[in-house]
Amino acid sequence: MEGLINIEFFIRIAVAVVFGFSIGLERELTNKYAGLRTHILVCLGACVFTLISIYGFPTFAPGDNVIIDQATGIRDTSRVAAQIVTGIGFIGAGTVLRNGPIVLGLTTAATLWIAASIGMACGAGMFDIAFSGTVLSILTLVMVRVFERKVLPTSTKRSTRVKVSVVCQNEYADKIQDYIIDTYQNISQLSRKQLNVDVTSTKISCIIDVMTIKPIKDLYKSFQTQEGIDSISIQEFLE
Repeated sequence: MEGLINIEFFIRIAVAVVFGFSIGLERELTNKYAGLRTHILVCLGACVFTLISIYGFPTFAPGDNVIIDQATGIRDTSRVAAQIVTGIGFIGAGTVLRNGPIVLGLTTAATLWIAASIGMACGAGMFDIAFSGTVLSILTLVMVRVFERKVLPTSTKRSTRVKVSVVCQNEYADKIQDYIIDTYQNISQLSRKQLNVDVTSTKISCIIDVMTIKPIKDLYKSFQTQEGIDSISIQEFLE
């Protein structure tokens, strides 16, 4: 009997790893802050905590020293599992970043939250709920992204962070810097310095959050209208 129970535990843990991998793979492929390892460990940890909560403590609590709900008189095996919901918030909060009006990482935090719930379902042996939750989560992440790109091309929720470096003639530096400030709202790390190798040129660098479908192409077109630019480099900024 003990061997059968151990095999059942192993199956629940293995299923939790597979489901955590499935959700983490989508995050990994889209280059998000929390990827495969994080989602697998969150799902696995939630499963293990749930198993311990349900089966562990009665084994080590002899006699009447088990946890009893004072209101109902029923042994409460959910107290440890209930803390998973609160504890996962600390991990999720670590993936959320804010830069001015732009908030990044909310979806990844939500996937960690759902991964924990799927792990709890696996730990409780509710494989149908765990499977349904995993499939619907992946469909939501993939299909809604396609929907936003195809149906909502001007959605203000999507932004791309790019790094812009412009080398221009000194007499045009003020004009170009003012152009950047006046044209783009979400600007950070704006810097300006005169080049040592060419004292007649100035380098202006900044990071811009652009909310267009083709941000790099659109930025090139925008800066091509400015006079005095010797060279320009625009690339996606990965933190």
